Parts: sequence; structure tokens; C-alpha cells
Amino acid sequence: MTLSQHTTTPTKRKKITVLPGFKLTLGYTVLYISILVLLPLSTLVWNTMQLSWADFWAVITDPRVVASYKVTFGTALIAAIINVIFGTMIAWVLVRYDFFGKKLIDGLVDLPFALPTAVAGIALTALYAPNGWIGQFLPFQVAFTPLGIIVALTFIGLPFVVRTVQPVLENVGAESEEASASLGANRLQTFTKVIFPELIPAILTGFTLAFSRALGEYGSVVFIAGNMPMKTEITPLMIMTKLEQYDYAGATAIAVVMLVASFVILLVMNTIQWLVSRKYTV
Repeated sequence: MTLSQHTTTPTKRKKITVLPGFKLTLGYTVLYISILVLLPLSTLVWNTMQLSWADFWAVITDPRVVASYKVTFGTALIAAIINVIFGTMIAWVLVRYDFFGKKLIDGLVDLPFALPTAVAGIALTALYAPNGWIGQFLPFQVAFTPLGIIVALTFIGLPFVVRTVQPVLENVGAESEEASASLGANRLQTFTKVIFPELIPAILTGFTLAFSRALGEYGSVVFIAGNMPMKTEITPLMIMTKLEQYDYAGATAIAVVMLVASFVILLVMNTIQWLVSRKYTV
């Protein structure tokens, strides 16, 4: 009898899941996402189709609207970069060190999540206005300038970076640093070769979340921005202005531009994050 006669065709084993009901839960998931995400976005695109291409182009390329794009994307990008730098530092301090008041600071990080955005905007304006508690001592103006918008966006975006980086730092642990030091690496080499590669996916995620949140922020910005045309107007304010004028098609046209831009940004950032994760895991 040959070896081939003893060889049996392997049978496919059915994958057993701990919790049954995949089809049912998948159906609920698709229905839930469709109602909360896809249906509103489809309505947005449908309302925009009421405009002709010439009218649509005229709305989204209006000089005042274009200026709001520059303010919105520029300030959101700067605020996200600031949050990545200082948010990572805050997460490092909260994970690596024990000090008096640590739990209080850790709780304050989540304050922008719980605080209404309008309250945050009023508070920041009161602080950084020319006659405010902090603004009166500054040699430059913060409120009612693009710098004030950056301050507001940094405030509301900080928790996204801290809360995404913090768990990764906790998982890395001090053992990896000690092992690196025992092999002769200095502190800079340990951080750049051991710790930082582990943090890159989390940092990119935090940046994406903070940047995306900043793009659509309205309540905390509208007070401190001053809303000066061509200078400190943000795109969400332009959408609200169109709605107050009952120009629903114009408002949805600007919203579609923001939707497409946000989708492209998220796609690019997710692609970068996938490439980086693949690089350090292979």
C-alpha cells in the first residue's frame, strides 16, 4: 500500500464562535449604521443635487467660503499637531510617574469631553479677550484672531491624543526600557528604537481624531473667533449662516465639500496608519 493511499483529504473545520448569532448581529449593525450614518449623508447629497453644477461651483468657490476653508483646515491642522506633541507628553507623565494630584490631572484631561462646547468657548473668550484674565497681560491678541481658534481647537482635541496614547504606554511597560538599557542603549536610543515605534499607530489615531473633531467644531470656536469675514470665519459658521438665510441647498453644498474632504483625510490617515503598523509588525 502506497503512502498516497494512506493520505486522507483534510476536512474543513467549522469555525466555532463563543457568542452565536452572527447573521442577526450583522443585520442589526448594518441597519444601525444605515440609519445613523448612511441615510443622513445620502440626504445631504440629495439636497445638493437640487443645484446645477454651475450653482454648486459658485457656492463652494465663493471667496468668503474659500477663506473659511483655509481658516478651518489650517487651524485644525496646527491644533492637531500641538495636541500630538503635548498630548503624548501628558500621557507619558501620567503613565511613567507618580506624583501628588496625578488622579486629579488625569480626570481633568477628560473635561473637554464633558464640558458643553459653548461653555468652553465662553470661558476661553473670557480668559483670552484683550481685557480678560490672561489676555490683558499678553503682548499680543489671542481672542478674535486665528490664534484664538487654535487655542479652542487645542482645548477640545487634547483628550483624543492622551486617551489613545496612554493605554499603549501602559502596555509597553518599563521592562522594555530596562532590557534596552541592559543591552547598552542610551535613553534616546531606547525611546526612538523601542518606545516610539510602538506609539506611532496610537499617535496617528489621536491625530486623526483630534483633527477630524476640529474640522467640525462650532460651539467653542464661534465665541472666541470673532467671526470676521475673510479672517476668522470657520466653515461650520458659513453653513449655519446659509441655514439662517434658508439657503438649504447652499448649506448642503458646503457641507458636502467638508464631507468629501474629511473622508479623504480619514482615508489617507488610515492608509498611513496601516502602512506604519505593517512596517513595525512584520
